Amino acid sequence: MYATQGAADVERNVLNHYNLQSAFPTEWPTELNESDDEDEDHKAVVRRSRSRYSALERAASDRRTLIPGSQQTHDGRANLVQKDEPDPLGGSRSVIASLRQRGLPIEQDIKLRNRFLLSSTTFSPAYFLSQTHSDASTADLVEGLRYLERSIDQKSASLKVLVETNFERFVRAKATIDNVYTEMRNQGMDQIPAGAGPPSPRGLRHSRQVSRQSGLHHRITSTGSVVPPPQPSKNALRKETEYGVKGIKVPLLEVAQRAEDVWGPALGGREREASLKAMAEAVEKDHFLYELGGELSLAAQQKNYERVVDLYSQARARAHDATKLGERALQTGQPLTEDQVHTLLVTGRMWGDAQEQVKNLKRDIWRRLSNLQTIYPSRNSSQGEEHMELIGILLELGVEDNPVWVWLLSRYDNLKNKITAVTERSKMEIEVLRRRLANADPPSPDTAASYLRSAGREPSELVDNDQILDFWKTVSTYVNKLLSLTDGLLGEIIDFWEAAKSFIDGSKEKSLPAGFNGESKKHHRLSDAGVRDLSNGAAELVGHLRDALHTLFAESPTEDISSLFSPLTNGTPRTPMTPIFSPSEGRLGNIDEKSMPPPSPRKGNVWEDFAFWPPHSNALSAVQFINKMLVVLGSGTGAMIAIDPVLRNNSLCDKIKTLVNVTRERCLTVVCRAWSKDSENCKQLEDWLRSLDKRNNTRLPGYFSSYERAILNGLQQILYFSDVITKPAARSLITPPTPRNIQLVRQQFAESIFTILKGMLQNSEQAATSDEDEWVVVSEVTNNPSVGGTVELASYSVDASNRNVRLLLTMSNLKALQSEHIPQLIQLFEASFTVKLTDESKQINDNFVEIDRQLFQTYTKPTVKYITRIIKEGINSPTWEPKTTRPDQVSPHVYASLMVLVNVHTEVSTTVAQSTTSNTNLVHEVLCYFLENMSQALLDGFKERRSNRYSLAALIQATLDTEFIAQTMSQYASNRVADIQNEIYVELDKRTTNDARSDLQKELGVMRGVLKKLREDSRNSFGCFKRARSGDKDRPKADRQPSQPT
Repeated sequence: MYATQGAADVERNVLNHYNLQSAFPTEWPTELNESDDEDEDHKAVVRRSRSRYSALERAASDRRTLIPGSQQTHDGRANLVQKDEPDPLGGSRSVIASLRQRGLPIEQDIKLRNRFLLSSTTFSPAYFLSQTHSDASTADLVEGLRYLERSIDQKSASLKVLVETNFERFVRAKATIDNVYTEMRNQGMDQIPAGAGPPSPRGLRHSRQVSRQSGLHHRITSTGSVVPPPQPSKNALRKETEYGVKGIKVPLLEVAQRAEDVWGPALGGREREASLKAMAEAVEKDHFLYELGGELSLAAQQKNYERVVDLYSQARARAHDATKLGERALQTGQPLTEDQVHTLLVTGRMWGDAQEQVKNLKRDIWRRLSNLQTIYPSRNSSQGEEHMELIGILLELGVEDNPVWVWLLSRYDNLKNKITAVTERSKMEIEVLRRRLANADPPSPDTAASYLRSAGREPSELVDNDQILDFWKTVSTYVNKLLSLTDGLLGEIIDFWEAAKSFIDGSKEKSLPAGFNGESKKHHRLSDAGVRDLSNGAAELVGHLRDALHTLFAESPTEDISSLFSPLTNGTPRTPMTPIFSPSEGRLGNIDEKSMPPPSPRKGNVWEDFAFWPPHSNALSAVQFINKMLVVLGSGTGAMIAIDPVLRNNSLCDKIKTLVNVTRERCLTVVCRAWSKDSENCKQLEDWLRSLDKRNNTRLPGYFSSYERAILNGLQQILYFSDVITKPAARSLITPPTPRNIQLVRQQFAESIFTILKGMLQNSEQAATSDEDEWVVVSEVTNNPSVGGTVELASYSVDASNRNVRLLLTMSNLKALQSEHIPQLIQLFEASFTVKLTDESKQINDNFVEIDRQLFQTYTKPTVKYITRIIKEGINSPTWEPKTTRPDQVSPHVYASLMVLVNVHTEVSTTVAQSTTSNTNLVHEVLCYFLENMSQALLDGFKERRSNRYSLAALIQATLDTEFIAQTMSQYASNRVADIQNEIYVELDKRTTNDARSDLQKELGVMRGVLKKLREDSRNSFGCFKRARSGDKDRPKADRQPSQPT
């Protein structure tokens, strides 16, 4: 061990003596030559100094030591710390050699090296043991401790011998040093004479002082004041004299300033020139390292991310090379050259700047990636892959967090918050509009009917008032916002899941960069927990949409909406990044609790339990907007269930299916109840204006038929979702309507027809005024293509104040409904709902018959009563029986009765035009009925005549009256009329004699001539009863010949 220790000491002494780093150098170090030159120059300067204190000046300025192997600081001054030392614990290697072997940077860091050297004041025993003897055993440490104790004992004995041998020298040196220091410190101060003691406490009155210049004694008389202490010279080594330089400080500063003024520019220019030249050479050599920071900043500002990635990759490669260079130098112990050191420094500065810029760029990209959700473009947009660009950039630059996961998570959070914000804002606006409508007055029946007339117009935009249409549009916009696949929340959820799925199944992995040395490949795939969370998140988002729709369609209106107020709805300024969705498109403006309308009072109205049904709405607007919303609902729910996490969630699928069925039920209830209310207002459709196509009718049948068609078509779409295009996975959602649903529609359809029939009966009996504007009527008339030329409004209007006119038009409308419109509606119903309305059709026909009978009786009863009275009074008149045996005129009451029928014919024919359908002509029907009652009145009059016997003249007069009526009204005769006439002749025959019978047979020829002449004379008066040339095959034969009484 000691031999090894001796070899190590020899090697260490050689290294310390020659200041070498290695015991076997390949060449002499150049820095040692430079240090020798500096020593020679310094010695020359010292030899030129002949100052009194030259030895002290040299020691103060140089502080060199004669100890070999001592360190030199950066300013060339030596200290007592050795460059290397033997191991204090007796190790085979020196301290520096052991540290080099461990790779510590002791050559560059002197402070670190001094912590391991025992001669240094910063020596750290703990640090020394942890590094140089980290693998030593306990026995080695105990042996080292013994070695250290023996070394200390040896050095202590040597020091004791040295002190004992040279004790006098130490004492004299100490005294000399003290005297020199005292003299230099008290230089210039007046000395107190030797032997003088300290002043008396009482104070001396008299003192003597010898002058140094003259040697004379001066007597100084004291008056009791204390002599001031002597002041030191300006060259004394004291703090107050700045240690001897206070006197020359000002002149030196002035000289230095003048020298700087004179020689400063010249010397500074040369130094600057050399510095700039060296800097230019260094910059030219490593120009890429100097330019990279600026180019990186410019590319980041221009958002040229490809250039940023390229520059950052090059910077990372340079930094990697520099790191390897430093590690290799530490491992080999070979010092770096100045160029290498310069390259390392420049590379480090470049890498630090690049990292800082890229850090800021990453922060900006992270922010953009997170904010991308609030401004996410619509589906199939050209900006739809912007997130992939940002994710790719982050992967290229290298990040700790997975940008794919962060983007998906931020998008999920954004969608969840957006659904909440949209739902709360929409519920609040819908409830505000609903309360305003509920607190408003309902529209009048005439106003409601004016909207129902729009059912037959194209386009039918004015189906309800503006406030109700605004409500429907708000609800429809809300549903579209939730379920639209193009610009709605459901479309964003589907995009979210498709994006997540592309990362889950690895289809996007090929498009993701691997990063520097493949460090970003770990971010290409999501973990199993992440995949599970994404699947649950997609299902949760769909569940939120389903809950929002269920709240809208299946729940009652919200009574307390104060909980819906949030900072977003209380004056928070809108920004492009966080827009506030408004289903009313901002028409309500800012809403606060102060402007909130009060809850609508509960009055038992049908719309009070429906949040999506605007109060006082009609069925037309309901089917129009509900059908649109159900189309969106059907397509949306089909898209919902096609999402994989939703399809695998049976509970959520059942809830979505329940949502569809409940929504259909509620919407059907809304339409049927509104339909029932509209049916009561349908009687107001009667405006007493003739139809443009059928002038024998008013516009009521067409209005009612158009209205019913619109409702039936809308209900068919509501029940069967006929306009919905669904995916195969969603077909199970839409089930056929239940029998209860069909029965509800059947019942309401029949009720609507019964109600309109009752309303028509009421219209005919009550005088009504139309509040429709004339310009509307004129516009509808003149725009009809079936009418040519200029049409006057008067030709389409009727005298609605005339009760008979109202009755006739109502009867004509009933016949049109019964024969044409209602059968078509029944056929449409049966085809739309695949049911047969057998019972309902019978009930409807029975109602038509009953209403028609009531109207007919109401119209004919006064006239029949009047004609009957005229005829009976005429027959019972004393002047009825002629004075002559051959009367040649009919009775006056016959003419009067026929003139009444002429007026009836005129009234009916001018009010109700000829029918173009197969139904019976109303004129013929009315006159047939009047003819039957007139014949019955003749029969009753002949029976009730006071004179029980008819003479030949009375018999001829009765025959003339009966045959004149029969021949004049021949085209309106019926079997019933023929039977009554036969009864008349039988009754006359009963009340005459055989002579009168035989005489009457003789007078038949004369009677025919008289009748012919009478008919010719009355042709102008009763020409309206003449049969038309075209004939009527269904009518009974006319021109009946007078039959001979039996």
